[in-house]
Amino acid sequence: MTDTLRPAEPATAAETGDGRQKLKRSIGVVGGTLLTLSCVTPASTLFVVVPDLFGTLGTATALTIAIGSLLCIAVAFCYAELGTLIPSAGGEYAMVSTLAGRLAGWLVFVLSLLVVVIVPPVIAMGTADYLAPLVHLDPALTGAAVMLLATLAGLLDLRANAWITGVFLVLEVIAAAVVAVLGFSHAHRGPGSLVSMEVAGAHSTDPVTAALIVSGLAIALFVTQGFSTAVYLSEELEHPRRDVARTVLATLAISTVIILVPVAAITLGATDLAELTGGDLSAMVTAWSDTAVGTFVSLCVALAIVNAGIVMVIQNSRVLFASARDKAWPAPVNGLLSRLGRFGSPWVATLVVGVPGALLCFVDLDTLYGVTGVSVTAMYLLVAIAALLGRRDTHRHTAAWRMPLWPAVPVLLIAVLGYVLVQQDPAYLLWTGGITAVATLYWALYLRPRRDTHWLVSLPEDTRA
Repeated sequence: MTDTLRPAEPATAAETGDGRQKLKRSIGVVGGTLLTLSCVTPASTLFVVVPDLFGTLGTATALTIAIGSLLCIAVAFCYAELGTLIPSAGGEYAMVSTLAGRLAGWLVFVLSLLVVVIVPPVIAMGTADYLAPLVHLDPALTGAAVMLLATLAGLLDLRANAWITGVFLVLEVIAAAVVAVLGFSHAHRGPGSLVSMEVAGAHSTDPVTAALIVSGLAIALFVTQGFSTAVYLSEELEHPRRDVARTVLATLAISTVIILVPVAAITLGATDLAELTGGDLSAMVTAWSDTAVGTFVSLCVALAIVNAGIVMVIQNSRVLFASARDKAWPAPVNGLLSRLGRFGSPWVATLVVGVPGALLCFVDLDTLYGVTGVSVTAMYLLVAIAALLGRRDTHRHTAAWRMPLWPAVPVLLIAVLGYVLVQQDPAYLLWTGGITAVATLYWALYLRPRRDTHWLVSLPEDTRA
């Protein structure tokens, strides 16, 4: 962790040659990996998102997550190549704008904004369930409080947050390991149950169909989605051309193990199909051990959720900061969102993503899950298209990490993600499509007529090999 321990430089607002403010390069690959893993937040995903998958997919949950993880390898290849080719805090939108056109980049920005605004409150609302051994709290109010706490932490220096999130990450990995050990040691069924494709129905056992698995893949992709944080942090990594790819691929591998192994253990350790489908993981852990162990795991998960909130607010504020720097909004708004505070963080952008996140804790959770799944799938689809176009013209010879099996990887990914997208619930497709349509109108009526002065996607001047 020596890359996170260097003395802090003065937190002044550095500027590029054209007067635009830029972020400081202050973290290396270890610090970036800690922050990125914390954004994947394996334990909170395991305990907050996975129980809903158990409710729909039963014993097929591990298989669905495994398939989603395989798809994410192809997605990670695209992110690793494009993130080193175009290292910008704008993440997906900077990559897609540069390679596939400004309108495509704008649509990716809108989709990423949906994801970055919705995901933190989705995770935060799970906090109350895991504080229940100590105190009973309202899930929405508790989630809102977690979001506000994460927003305050997001105003600090990035190196300080790397240490905070690193400590929390250790605790959540321990919690996931405890669950895995307990589940395997109390197995009530054999390994064959992982592919038995059964879920508890109202009065009997129901089969899990292939269509249900395909529909569940949108959430399965969301389970390990946070590896893209490495791209958002690329302007603050000391050697982005090298470290972005390392961070993306390492994070995906580690997070997949941390999530998938406990999911398999839970599937084997549940006493019956009804208990597995119910998805009350805290009760399972307590039944496998005792109240003290159950309480310890629950508290670790609660800390993991706070950790996830901190890192997601950090990531999301960078996206909004980059959009303002690239002049996506009217001039007064751009000026506010691109301001850096005394710790070098974009403090106005941090508040703008954190406070609405607290308000979203009072929205129906199923709707948030559905819109997020559609948005993530569509965003990955556009990134794959950009990866297919990434070796044209001048970009062909730019120094960058290059994925193996190109162009087969992005072509296959486009086909699979397109199919997964059209299989989603029509209501969630309409919600996401409606928001995207409004954003397209904004592009057509405001950004496009000002194309010489607005939505000017930029890269930092000091990109280093």
